[in-house]
Amino acid sequence: MKVLGIESSCDETAASVVEIDGADNCRLITNVVASSMDLHAQFGGVVPEIAARSHIESIMPVIDEAVQSVDWDDIGAIAVTKGAGLGGSLLVGVMTARTLAINKNKPLYGVNHVEGHIYANFINSLSTPLLADYTLPNSQPVFPMLGLIVSGGHSQLVLWRDHFDYTLLGRTQDDAVGEAFDKVAKITGLPYPGGPSVSKKALDGDAFAFNLPKARMEGKYDFSFSGLKTAVLRHAQEMCGKDFTFPSKMLPDSLSEAQKADISAVFQRVAIETVVDKTVMAFDEYSPASVVIGGGVASSPELRRQLADRLPIEVHYQDAKLMTDNGAMIATLAAFTATRGRPADDPYKLAIQPNLSM
Repeated sequence: MKVLGIESSCDETAASVVEIDGADNCRLITNVVASSMDLHAQFGGVVPEIAARSHIESIMPVIDEAVQSVDWDDIGAIAVTKGAGLGGSLLVGVMTARTLAINKNKPLYGVNHVEGHIYANFINSLSTPLLADYTLPNSQPVFPMLGLIVSGGHSQLVLWRDHFDYTLLGRTQDDAVGEAFDKVAKITGLPYPGGPSVSKKALDGDAFAFNLPKARMEGKYDFSFSGLKTAVLRHAQEMCGKDFTFPSKMLPDSLSEAQKADISAVFQRVAIETVVDKTVMAFDEYSPASVVIGGGVASSPELRRQLADRLPIEVHYQDAKLMTDNGAMIATLAAFTATRGRPADDPYKLAIQPNLSM
């Protein structure tokens, strides 16, 4: 069964075709992504209206490219992100998918973006030499499975007993870890997105130059990064010899490169430790057969290093091109949904759910 997946929850317009067989093997056929990240960089974060307008311009060319080598008669279903995400961006994807489902007479599945990040890890083969630059996992995850989703918009820890049988152990109660990286990058004058730029700057810094606090949460698997972000701001102000009234927008010109490197290194260590501490604690409590990481922050070398040092089993990671937002993860999630007999959505009624949770 071939599934066309459409993703438009934030600043990437993406479409992909995957194929699932009777043994649940998932083959990647096409994967096309058009990002509007450069348009948002000057603002230090995603501007919802700009993102939505970019989706309108890009979505049909992206879909056309994704299905160029596939016969529409061979596509068994259409999948689309219905949430979580930016309302205007989601609306573009959902309305396009609804129209295609009606026009092409295909079943339509609206799926959860956050779940999709984990299901990207079930793609385990490629269909064409054109995708030769993808490096896929050697095997699919095994249940019970502990999943950590870390991105610009999401930080969640989930225990899966089987497909679609899971318990949400914890989530961020404020900023996601990726969002915190973006804000620290802005404080230090580093480019957007913050994850890669802070990680690169941290290589020149001392990760133990000073201390930063870790949040103590009522839910033992919940996360919080707003306090850490504020602590970085206050420490940066102190480094400049200023108090809390000193404008954050003036900090980049007041900090030395060495100070920026130390701030980046200490923040990255503490932010990643916060995520890894909870993951290790859940591993020890539930003894999962596999640990799976999804989302853009999953590409962090520091995250991978800390997890490798502290977990006794190998962690599953997908190719970096399938960790950030993409249509393949949406198509794969819908493929497992369809092959397990779950009913399709009504293409005349499917609605966006910007605040959709697991």
